[in-house]
Amino acid sequence: MSKPESMRRQITVAYLKFAAASTLFFAIIAAVAVEGIEVRLVDERLEEVASWASPRYAGKLPVEMPAGISFHHGAGIPRSLRGLPDGVQEIEVDGVDLHVLKGHDGLGEFVVVDHDSDYEQIELVVYSMFGVAFLGFLGCSLMLGRYVGNRVVNPIVELAQAVDRRASRLPMGERADELGLLSRTIAGHTGELRQFLDRERFFTGDVSHELRTPLTVIAGAAEVLMAQTEREPALYAPAERIYRAAREATDVTSMLLRLARAPDQLEWAGMSAAALARAEVARYQPLVVGRPLALTYTGGDDFTIHGVRELVLAAIGNLVRNACQYTERGTVEVSLSGRAVIVEDTGPGLPAAARARLNNEPIPADARGSSGTGLGLGLVQRICAHLGATLALRERAAGTRFEIHFPEELTST
Repeated sequence: MSKPESMRRQITVAYLKFAAASTLFFAIIAAVAVEGIEVRLVDERLEEVASWASPRYAGKLPVEMPAGISFHHGAGIPRSLRGLPDGVQEIEVDGVDLHVLKGHDGLGEFVVVDHDSDYEQIELVVYSMFGVAFLGFLGCSLMLGRYVGNRVVNPIVELAQAVDRRASRLPMGERADELGLLSRTIAGHTGELRQFLDRERFFTGDVSHELRTPLTVIAGAAEVLMAQTEREPALYAPAERIYRAAREATDVTSMLLRLARAPDQLEWAGMSAAALARAEVARYQPLVVGRPLALTYTGGDDFTIHGVRELVLAAIGNLVRNACQYTERGTVEVSLSGRAVIVEDTGPGLPAAARARLNNEPIPADARGSSGTGLGLGLVQRICAHLGATLALRERAAGTRFEIHFPEELTST
């Protein structure tokens, strides 16, 4: 799973965002509090000192200030403090930060000076502590986010890996939380799906096996009729048609038997794609005899297919047969390109129902019924899935183009 899509990353980022927002909120409150304390401790203190010292100075009483505070009146105001506006302000004199209150009384101007360097240092320490706390809070949130992310995501990843490797028993099924419920639900649906697939595979194998005997009898009887009616064209043609249909049905049942078996139980071998394509073109030439239709192999760069010969032949053959059956006139061409076997025709195109079925889409309401391609395309799809190949449909202005792409790891040029 890539980092932008990782749930661990999303959980950690969420914790960091929460930590940053919370810290910023408390930092604003702290700044307001610090400024309020400054007003309370410094500004109001200067005003209290002024209200106490000014009457005493007017009464010519001694004005004794606490350490760090001085009171100046009239001509006694230092030159650097003259000309200031009324009120409290912060200024710097000779590198020293001062809080100065400028005011007037009955005798003239006065200033109260507070050397606040100590307060500024305290303020710096307070803000530094908040900065360290902010970084610490982010670090703790990062670790907590990763911890929670691992606690949440690791069981899900473990469950996904168990499903992927088709484990007989899924983990966490005994847990009483949501992960346990998810594990039990997946296990239940997986078991039902496995039973359904087993029943389908056994049914396909049993039906195919049961059909082989009567089809062999039919083919044998048709072959005898062909031998006996060789000089009677009116009888020989139907017998040949019965024989050919029986042979095709036998091939289909043999293919279904192979599809009912797991791919690793089949005999895989390397084959020439060009040789297979030529063989299927030659095999289905009788379908175009006497029709304004040409079935040709146009060539291409040959490559070696690693697969099951009967299944590969069936996949190519079904496409060629369908193209010949549903194309009234024109051409059916078989070619090779890259790692694909291509079958093109000039027919009417694929019906909407067949196209929807091929793309695993809902069949349109106005296209209910037969897909118009019989069993062929469905078998080709199943064969491709069995061999790890893909079946692609390319729409054309006139006709249809099918491509069987063989994966790179299963094909060598």
